[in-house]
Amino acid sequence: MRSPVSLPRRRGPRQVAVIVESSNAYARNLLRGVVNYVREHEPWSLHLVEQSRGEAAPGWLTEWKGDGILARIENQSIADAVLATGLPAVDLSAGRFASTLPWVETDDRKIAALAYQHLSDRGFQHFAFCGDDRFNWSRARGEEFMRLAQGHGTKVQVFPPTAQRVEVAAQIESLERWVRQLPKPIGVMACYDIRGQQLLDACRSVGVAVPEEVAVIGVDDDDLLCELTFPPLSSVVPNAIKTGYSAAALLDGMMHGAPREVVEIRVAPTGITARQSTDILAMEDRLVAGMMRFIRQHSCDPIAVSDVVHEAAVSRRVLEKRFGQAIGRTPHELIVETRVSRVKTLLIESKLSLEEIAARTGFEHPEYMTVVFKRVVGEAPGRFRRAARAKSRQGDVGVERED
Repeated sequence: MRSPVSLPRRRGPRQVAVIVESSNAYARNLLRGVVNYVREHEPWSLHLVEQSRGEAAPGWLTEWKGDGILARIENQSIADAVLATGLPAVDLSAGRFASTLPWVETDDRKIAALAYQHLSDRGFQHFAFCGDDRFNWSRARGEEFMRLAQGHGTKVQVFPPTAQRVEVAAQIESLERWVRQLPKPIGVMACYDIRGQQLLDACRSVGVAVPEEVAVIGVDDDDLLCELTFPPLSSVVPNAIKTGYSAAALLDGMMHGAPREVVEIRVAPTGITARQSTDILAMEDRLVAGMMRFIRQHSCDPIAVSDVVHEAAVSRRVLEKRFGQAIGRTPHELIVETRVSRVKTLLIESKLSLEEIAARTGFEHPEYMTVVFKRVVGEAPGRFRRAARAKSRQGDVGVERED
């Protein structure tokens, strides 16, 4: 790569090539992060290269006379083409085909930690990882998932890697054989949502119940894909918007003459979107598991502990004792926790007033909602919403939510 130089400022906006596929939610959010950065700073003229993941670099790139490049470098062809330009460039891929470039990527260890905690919180004693050994990020997620499980004395079942790329139909057949022999009930982390979709298809094909026998969580929170699966797929939410934003900020500095250092920026995920594929509690006390599901389904209705007692058909004293033994919380505490989580989601994702949010989350009055929210979260709903909006442009906001 050419020696770093202080680039002269040309007239007009800087010309930046963006080599990122737009075929999936993660990549599109990378682009949103770049756009957010440009909107907040001086304008760029963005040259978006439409291509499939893993496709060779566009032929015009080696002759391009722009100012900088943001690229998800997925193969050696793109790496060679980007390096040949000598332009400031930032890599957004974990592939590391251009090791001399700075790179910005998701924090795969923290992604795996969120997935493991989500499954562990649901009481699973058996765990599995379903990866795709073609990708570094999949291997990193699998290694961390196994490390966490093994740290708690649990062996992880791993979907066996393939020596070569195989057709989807053959992959599904392999997944079906693997699913049959898994110990059950088991919590499975799929390395990304597409693999999670394939795993759910395999479970349905062999008659394995999800989530009762196999609970599945993916990564990327591709909303359309996750909702089209059966059942809907829970997923870790990577902070792709902040990843794109951070990469743009790094490139901007380089285009203004900052040294081209090989820096590594890992961006933590924002949370989990919990859907039906993990809506289960793997615990011996089936009464508590059933009542927890009842609370999650009805917590935003005006229910009280008495309604849970009636549904359970046991005394309140017995119910609270069994809740305490199983999860260390009372039914009332779980109702409040679930309602507050829903309030957080509506504050972040909607423009509803506090009165409307209170009505939709089971609180009789907005004033009472504010008191409870402040006690649990530590700040008033209005302040929480303002802080969330200030952070959202850089993709910093995330909560675990039950969809």
